[in-house]
Amino acid sequence: MLKEKTMAKSELKEGSKAPDFRAESSGGGFLSLSDFEGKHLVLYFYPKDNTPGCNKEACAFRDANAEMKKLGAAVVGVSKDSLASHGKFKEKFSLNFPLLSDPDTKMIGDYGVWKEKTMFGKTALGVVRSTFLIDPEGVIVKIWRRVKVDGHSEQVLAALKEAKGG
Repeated sequence: MLKEKTMAKSELKEGSKAPDFRAESSGGGFLSLSDFEGKHLVLYFYPKDNTPGCNKEACAFRDANAEMKKLGAAVVGVSKDSLASHGKFKEKFSLNFPLLSDPDTKMIGDYGVWKEKTMFGKTALGVVRSTFLIDPEGVIVKIWRRVKVDGHSEQVLAALKEAKGG
């Protein structure tokens, strides 16, 4: 049984302005929300590199990325892991999108995905798997919280097509 308690200031909602961010990217340098102005952004938060669910989710986004790009969208993954860890993760699974490192959980907290979780009687803080679809003006179009990996990239692709009007 998994229970969660939010550690965010306030829960983001669809229709809200996406929180700005600036984080180190596995592609080198830093990425900010403004870098994606004019295109949709699929921003997904995951608990940890090289863990079964995260591997499966990253590979699903990798496989859907070409179609998302055709629709004018970028995919970006975010976790607390270091750039070194992200580099190995990207290489191991041939990931074709950037991963952002957020070791101080600033971005993770701003997006409300840093939560207190209780499992088997133990309580710990961690990232709850979540995805945000952000439109070209920086507005959150769709939010998926407590993501189940199976079929998730297809759900995101469908929502992206709907947001694009088709």
